[in-house]
Amino acid sequence: MFTGMRDISAAMMIAVGVRRFNAGAALWFQGGEPLKHGWAYIVDFWNTYIDRLFLIGSFSISLASLVFGFIIFLATLLVSKWLRSFLQKRLENRPHIDPGLRYTFLRLTHYLIITAGALTAFTIAFNADLTKLTVLLGAVSLGIGFGLQYIAGDIASGFILLFERPVRVGDFITINEAKGETQGKVQSINLRTTTVLTNDRIAVIVPNSKLVNQTLVNWSYGDRRARIPIPVGVSYDSDVDLVTKTLLRAPEGVTNVLQEPKPTVQFLNFGDSALNFRLLVWTDKPRLHPQIKSAINYRISQLFREANIEIPYPQREFRLRGGALQIEGVGDAAHDGETAAEDDELHSKPHYEQHP
Repeated sequence: MFTGMRDISAAMMIAVGVRRFNAGAALWFQGGEPLKHGWAYIVDFWNTYIDRLFLIGSFSISLASLVFGFIIFLATLLVSKWLRSFLQKRLENRPHIDPGLRYTFLRLTHYLIITAGALTAFTIAFNADLTKLTVLLGAVSLGIGFGLQYIAGDIASGFILLFERPVRVGDFITINEAKGETQGKVQSINLRTTTVLTNDRIAVIVPNSKLVNQTLVNWSYGDRRARIPIPVGVSYDSDVDLVTKTLLRAPEGVTNVLQEPKPTVQFLNFGDSALNFRLLVWTDKPRLHPQIKSAINYRISQLFREANIEIPYPQREFRLRGGALQIEGVGDAAHDGETAAEDDELHSKPHYEQHP
């Protein structure tokens, strides 16, 4: 009995709910008026606030266009990052392609995508055409010519490095400066600067214009082998043949020294206080030339001591002709002191005179 009553109550509640839903739906959709008014309000709000155009000079912008332009530029950055990662993985599987060439290709691809995306985003954000953009770029170029010429020069030099490739990623270079020289491996070539990693693991940031306009030594350009000169001087009493044989033994067992071409020795000249020689060795690891020179210098010092070959100090010889040189020393000072004491004693004695 009670079960039947519960079933009847549930059925009645469902029926009431259905009638209420039908009444609400009929009220909402009757003639479509509420829906039309809601959509009209949204369109009016969009046109009044979101898509309202503001004139700035010859450009017309709106909040919607700025948002769309920002979204396009952000999407361009994401696409460029993904495409560079994809291409880098593909190119790493081809070891026959030069690493510097791979870096140049990936960098130029990144610049092209960013440039295209930036132009598209600017056009949409400011509702501009290409003629207006040309005028803007002309004004920017004029400003660069007056105030940002050094930055523009660095950027232009960056493109020269990427296209001409006098310096590539992975090259070991020496940059001559007024305060000394900077040696290291090129880690990256960016739009305005180049990062050089020294043997001390210190990153040196170099403007691209300095790599283009100044003289530098690229130890990795062309042939990967490089010749290392090691100068050394010996005394005039040394046997020249013995010195030559000893120097040729110095590179034996030194790491990263090539057997071909063979090491050679040159007799350079007769110096002021030494006979000057030069040992020449070859290596295929030019970026390690400071360590190679250090190891060979240790060997030269050891072998010279064993062979009794003297490395002289600078010497000067003075000769006097047609005259004499008086040197005052301690003895002369003492003699002068005794003479002065005798004079004092003589003057201190009483002096008597006799008259006839």
